[in-house]
Amino acid sequence: MRFDIVTLFPELIDVYTGSGIIGRAVEKGIFEVGYVNLRDYSEDKHKKVDDYPYGGGPGMLLKPEPMFKALDAVKKQNSYTIYLSPKGNLFNQKKAKELSEREHIVLIAGHYEGIDQRIIDKYVDEEISMGDYVLTNGELPVLMIVDAVGRLIPGALGSDESTVEESHSDCLLEYPQYTRPESYLGLEVPEILLSGHHKRIEEWRRFKAIEVTLKRRPDMIKDSSIIEEYNRLSKIYE
Repeated sequence: MRFDIVTLFPELIDVYTGSGIIGRAVEKGIFEVGYVNLRDYSEDKHKKVDDYPYGGGPGMLLKPEPMFKALDAVKKQNSYTIYLSPKGNLFNQKKAKELSEREHIVLIAGHYEGIDQRIIDKYVDEEISMGDYVLTNGELPVLMIVDAVGRLIPGALGSDESTVEESHSDCLLEYPQYTRPESYLGLEVPEILLSGHHKRIEEWRRFKAIEVTLKRRPDMIKDSSIIEEYNRLSKIYE
């Protein structure tokens, strides 16, 4: 797997992909992260890559000429090109899993008021949104994609189980977790977690995962059998 990023701020990409879990995965060769500086493909003497939109309106748009050249430089036959856009499909864990099976992902970090539509029409396979809010640059959402997708590639995490028992992995939020000490300032670890009874612990965690999802993100629960399961477990663990 390889990510290539078209960016105006390559230093941001370097900092993030050179540290933490993602940095270690790159260092081990589990996946690769490259980038191109869009300004390197500008023929303007000032390296300008934006211009005013036709028809008027506020802000600037990224121009087609440098972007076409940059994308031609990084795209391959098996590339899947994504533009991070407020108009895109909302990113979620299911999409992250789907993208983790790609061989080569090209990510366009947008700026200003967006990019010339001809770039999208010619090169972009999918537009993705990270949520209903506005950021000052496209590097942050691009790096969120790299992080969410990269950590799903086998070997990126210390244990592959880490990607299974976590929020959103099975359409539920994660159950509450505790560590030592057993008691702190009068706050106690639930007794069941100290019982050593693994089947009951697993059931309790499942119950708590459904409970927290119903309270905070009921929209995530689509299957009525999960409600039935919750009602059954609540008689045991409430």
